[in-house]
Amino acid sequence: MIAIVDYGMGNLRSVQKAFEFLGVQAEVTQDPRKVGKAKKVVMPGVGAFGDCMRNLRTSGLYDSVREAANSDRPFLGICLGLQALFEESEEGGRHSGFGVVRGRVIRFDVGLKVPHMGWNRIFFSTRQSQECPLLNDVPEKSYVYFVHSYYGVVEDQEIVTAQTEYGVKFTSMIWRKNLFATQFHPEKSQAVGLKILKNFATL
Repeated sequence: MIAIVDYGMGNLRSVQKAFEFLGVQAEVTQDPRKVGKAKKVVMPGVGAFGDCMRNLRTSGLYDSVREAANSDRPFLGICLGLQALFEESEEGGRHSGFGVVRGRVIRFDVGLKVPHMGWNRIFFSTRQSQECPLLNDVPEKSYVYFVHSYYGVVEDQEIVTAQTEYGVKFTSMIWRKNLFATQFHPEKSQAVGLKILKNFATL
């Protein structure tokens, strides 16, 4: 079973519906025990970083989600679910994240409209991209859907799997062993996004 973490924020039902369309069982849950027992975990999200981390702590989900991200179980973070993996974010002040990924989350400062919203392309620049199981049968320069004002600056470039350009080249996907995360929304990215979710479900 895939557990979709419900911490009071994010497009939970749209993620669940995408898996259901693929014939994959996925349950939205606020129960830390179910997250701890799930074979795979998905953490989606839209909203503010500080509220995200606060909700995870007050709901009792913080430890189970962080453990899942550090375990050998497949874990997928989406949008804010990617940003929460970093050490800290500058959104609305300075807030600590899970610290699973070394680096920090910063705001776009590129003279373009913020948030970065709509369709944009993902670029594969390393061998990491060619080997990533979530990108099987996903063409380079595919268009995917974004909604965000902040992005993660990754210290360990070896985990960068895809990048996107919006005034600056930023990390739009990471992968390390069991850990996958996208700045874009696969559940809103039509056929390409469904393929990514299917690849995750069949790991």
